[in-house]
Amino acid sequence: MKIVLAFDSYKGCLSAEDVCEVAKEGVLAVAQDAEVVCVPLSDGGEGLVDCFLRMGKGRAVQVRVHGPLMEEVLATYALSEDGKTAYMEMSSACGLMLVPVEQRNPMETTTYGLGEMLVDVIERGGCHVVLGIGGSATCDGGMGMLEALASWQEAKGGWQEAGQSLRLTVACDVDNPLYGNDGAAYVFAPQKGATPEQVELLDRRLRAFALATEELGLAERVDAFSAGAGAAGGLGYALQAYLNADLCSGVEIVLDECGFDDVLRGADVVLTGEGCSDGQTLHGKVAAGVLRRARKWGVKTVLMSGQIKDREALAAAGFDCLVCVNEDDGRPLDELMQSDVAMDNIRSACQRMMEDFQ
Repeated sequence: MKIVLAFDSYKGCLSAEDVCEVAKEGVLAVAQDAEVVCVPLSDGGEGLVDCFLRMGKGRAVQVRVHGPLMEEVLATYALSEDGKTAYMEMSSACGLMLVPVEQRNPMETTTYGLGEMLVDVIERGGCHVVLGIGGSATCDGGMGMLEALASWQEAKGGWQEAGQSLRLTVACDVDNPLYGNDGAAYVFAPQKGATPEQVELLDRRLRAFALATEELGLAERVDAFSAGAGAAGGLGYALQAYLNADLCSGVEIVLDECGFDDVLRGADVVLTGEGCSDGQTLHGKVAAGVLRRARKWGVKTVLMSGQIKDREALAAAGFDCLVCVNEDDGRPLDELMQSDVAMDNIRSACQRMMEDFQ
């Protein structure tokens, strides 16, 4: 029997790699002869760089850049062995986790550090960047990034030749427009510390940025309402308008890069999951991407998560089995999220599932 373990992280609890390893222990405790293939995954947000490093896509590169509040931070990305392709997360330079809760204010935070990361890639001779843009602390429309690129061009020249030849593939599963009631400011800025008054100011700022971009001939009015323009505080808009980026499904990028279709060939079952699965799981999350690929190959798919909500919707989507690893554990959520408890429950759930298969 061939079993594929293709988990996302159990956020705030276990990394994707940890989940796969403990699930493997549970499977092999019952089915010692099974072929078990671990494929820790990411949907393009937190953990994307680690995911690519585990795939052997390159080596880790560290670069000192300006953080969300223009403080110095050490950002990490992966660079392929030939130096041509970089895999990075904007959150490494501009992430919400870099800003103390009491200092969170998207009126002040900037994507400047992301521009510096892109400059580092260009100066190393890179020509392709795979970029995850989840987890941002910003709502500057990518203007900070553009400022950093412009400063580098002014100091060293070459952006026209080097920068415009840089191909960007952006992992983005947000379909919000740049501005308006469903835009970057109104939907996401409150999560980043903005007050209602600041949300209105940020939305006006993004509208003005779009108008200026249109006047430069770099975009049309409709581009501000394209899917993903409002991602990462409007960064998606700047990446498309100024850098000709391609916005793609994050999990599909990851599955393509790891050759997931090849992994599925000959598999009997694939186990996937996350900390909490609900209706949003079906919109760009790892489990949904795994399910789509597995159904294409006729492979049974088990969703195994810490919590499972919206069971009817998940079952209707095509998962063959829904397993809540904590279903019979009545302890409070904070205890269930302790890593040792979570590992025990995942291991036990896999053992029970394999016993049913025997």
